[in-house]
Amino acid sequence: MPSDTPPSLQLRSLIRSNGELELSLVRVPVPVPAENEVVVRIEATPINPSDIGLLFGAADMGTAAYAASADGPVVTARVPERGMKSMQGRLNQSMPVGNEGAGTVVAAGTSPAAQALLGKTVAALGGAMYAHHRCVPVEQCLLLPDGASAADGASSFVNPLTALGMVETMRREGHKALVHTAAASNLGQMLNRICQNDGIGLVNIVRSGEQEDLLRKNGAQYVCNTSADNFVEALTDALEATGATIAFDAIGGGRLAGQILSAMETAANRNAKEYSRYGSTTFKQVYIYGGLDTRPTEIVRDFGMTWSLGGWLLFPFLQKIGSARTAELKKRVAAELRTTFASRYTKVVSLQEVLQKEAIAAYGKRSTGEKYLINPWKT
Repeated sequence: MPSDTPPSLQLRSLIRSNGELELSLVRVPVPVPAENEVVVRIEATPINPSDIGLLFGAADMGTAAYAASADGPVVTARVPERGMKSMQGRLNQSMPVGNEGAGTVVAAGTSPAAQALLGKTVAALGGAMYAHHRCVPVEQCLLLPDGASAADGASSFVNPLTALGMVETMRREGHKALVHTAAASNLGQMLNRICQNDGIGLVNIVRSGEQEDLLRKNGAQYVCNTSADNFVEALTDALEATGATIAFDAIGGGRLAGQILSAMETAANRNAKEYSRYGSTTFKQVYIYGGLDTRPTEIVRDFGMTWSLGGWLLFPFLQKIGSARTAELKKRVAAELRTTFASRYTKVVSLQEVLQKEAIAAYGKRSTGEKYLINPWKT
């Protein structure tokens, strides 16, 4: 890029040792790509729950104060004393935010692979995407299909690969059907489409009638509403019908993970030939992969001894399956970008608007089905 190119803006999150969070936009030089790197003009980047976790940290956003600078709003908030322990690893570090994004390659290194992407629209993974420009290695890019926009490809990695990773985990661990919570989310809708396409039984758990209607209109057969009086009974019936013995829980806190394990046990025992004081021999697995509910996870052990509760994260999973299999999953995402893996956004905001009070109040709720998209060049 020309040497006189003006610096670009990047959104940063800083937690100081005195317990203060500061969110601001900082000016950074436009990066110069190495041999096998490209510079992407970021034109669309989503606000995922994992991004909000880095953006806010453990701060209480109810204490947020708003000021202005030459480059945009500056937000400060207090981190409660109980939250500072988990923030120790990032104190006094100004951290860029944004896991994934998409845009046009405006500069490229000298390698043939990098040069081949020059002028193309790509999706990219690697953090620091809430910015005007991002320099990434070629292998962290996904060339978008002809006609696909940056907005089409903005969410090409985290949600699609997470949904595919859930199905891959199910198969590798010997299960035949699965359960998903917060199932009306963009990710949940992708998973629903994957399971329909691949003939996999899926039990969707939602929290409202509106979300239930949305999934049923999209062809979901088993949708269980936690706000319904018959939730546990409906969940047990769906588990028996599908044979689902693995669940992926985005909620994390509260009783839901334990309720799923209990319902799996009840479903397994409906056809049991004899009683065992150790419970059924059917192995039941719940993976927590999110924290939409920040309360402690409550488990009432009424589901025997053949079960497991653990955590699941996308990037360790991708490392586990290796680059070859990961490439196959990415290839499927590209091929089905505007069908199976299409995302819907509630609102498009600029970098400055991300730090406005109204926007923070909206996307900070992490409401299922309400997703914000950032266009750093929006005026």
